[in-house]
Amino acid sequence: MSENSPATPLRAGLIGLGMMGRHHARVLRRLAGVELMGVADPLGDAHDAAQGVPLYNSVEELIDVGIDYCVVAAPTAYHEKLGLTLAAAGVHALVEKPLAQDVESSRRVADAFESAGLVGAVGHIERYNPALQALRARLADGQLGNIYQVVTRRQGPFPNRISDVGVVKDLATHDIDLTAWVTGQPYRSVAARTAYKSGRDFEDLVAVVGQLDDGTITNHLVNWLSPMKERVTIVTGERGALIADTLNVDLTFHKNGELATEWEAISNFRGVSEGDMIRYAIPKPEPLQTEHEAFRDALLGKESDIVTMRQGLVNVVVAQAIIDSAEKGATVAIGN
Repeated sequence: MSENSPATPLRAGLIGLGMMGRHHARVLRRLAGVELMGVADPLGDAHDAAQGVPLYNSVEELIDVGIDYCVVAAPTAYHEKLGLTLAAAGVHALVEKPLAQDVESSRRVADAFESAGLVGAVGHIERYNPALQALRARLADGQLGNIYQVVTRRQGPFPNRISDVGVVKDLATHDIDLTAWVTGQPYRSVAARTAYKSGRDFEDLVAVVGQLDDGTITNHLVNWLSPMKERVTIVTGERGALIADTLNVDLTFHKNGELATEWEAISNFRGVSEGDMIRYAIPKPEPLQTEHEAFRDALLGKESDIVTMRQGLVNVVVAQAIIDSAEKGATVAIGN
């Protein structure tokens, strides 16, 4: 793929024209260095997302057009079949998260792309949220010192488009991926509880307590039951806390106070007090645009931060451990 130049655009395809697929189509149509050759969806294009780009019924028809890579935005249940078909045809792929419906399916897809020497990525879009990218950079610079805890809250109403997975694999995989990514630490164990409140076959609420490899504690609250939409990540360390609001793309720093404790009874307690608060001004490009640019650059052999399929597999492993923990009522260790 490194032979491609701006004069020879990468030829892209898209499978799936649901809500997320329509956003992918919009970005792909205007992405520099890329030509959208066709889209495929057996249900058609009711919202005219293709905008004149040829519409096909199957992945095989799309492959026959002659594409360099394909974005898979179909329901999770179809990810394995579509991924394996693309790998067998020598087509690179960006697959929406989760990579596939379970651990073994995800492993087969990751193995197929690696064996074929293809670039495979998973669409964990939160990595490209400017608030989280700025947070990660500040953690890497040591702004908080030692990290103690990562807390995420991801809640809101149920999206009717989801029918084949529960809140753990659809939403909590965002928090699994971003937590390991911003800290640079894999999960060691998880303990979880789930609830089924909306009459569906899959869980719609999960509460997780986890531990990362370096001992950092994590807490994740995720549900489809709240009328209030919230997307918050809080990282607490020895020098204060960073709060990323990915819904509003804001990053705030709460510094530990430096006032002396005058109350003799607690003067020996090594706690913290409220200090200065800073809300950072950060550039706010669209995360989906940044994700597509990163994948395009990876295909061109440029340095690029993509979520590899192997990393996507790890996220599915942790998600399954969360589901297993809830079913067993016990802490589950994450295998290597």
